[in-house]
Amino acid sequence: MFKIMVVEDDEKIRAIVAESLRKWQYEVLEVTAFDGIEEQFRRHEPHLVLLDINLPVFDGYYWCQRIRAISKVPILFLSSRSQNMDIIMAINMGGDDYVQKPFDLSVLVAKVSALLRRNYTYQDEALELRHRGLSFHLSNSSVEAEGQTAELSRNEFIILQALMRNIGKIVSRDELMHALWKDEQFVDDNTLTVNVNRLRRRIAELGHDDFISTRKGMGYIVE
Repeated sequence: MFKIMVVEDDEKIRAIVAESLRKWQYEVLEVTAFDGIEEQFRRHEPHLVLLDINLPVFDGYYWCQRIRAISKVPILFLSSRSQNMDIIMAINMGGDDYVQKPFDLSVLVAKVSALLRRNYTYQDEALELRHRGLSFHLSNSSVEAEGQTAELSRNEFIILQALMRNIGKIVSRDELMHALWKDEQFVDDNTLTVNVNRLRRRIAELGHDDFISTRKGMGYIVE
């Protein structure tokens, strides 16, 4: 799961951006202390930084330089500044892209996705998980085995990713429920069973009938 650091001092904007990113299964670190951004960056090692320009203590340009001195992680500026000089300065400071406020959340998420894909798809071997003859391609949400390929739904993708990143370990139903629906209330527990069974059928069609095992009262496991 990609980790995104959101450096935005407007609480409302920060909350909206964080919620939108989490819906797309990104792990989000919301910065609320603006005098130690570099320290937080070092400690959490995010894959991408969303960085406002107008910040307390030091502005975004300063923190961009500090981050660039130690990392090539992609940086996406968020700002209400609209002058061309602001955009040029942001890019010259080491920023990878610039989004002007107010912005469309779908556009922001698309830019985040593009930056992550550009920077990690061909570098991170974990974007293809392999086990027992089955290949799981995270980049296009598909599974492949015996020369056949099956496309996964969003929920199937999330379930299989959780299981294959924990080979040999039981993933509890609560963990999967949280990964799928976060803190949404009133989600029927049986809905998870339905999604797991659909995933099993897709994988079984590729010749792997027993790929996912149930541990009664505990959860599921890929051994």
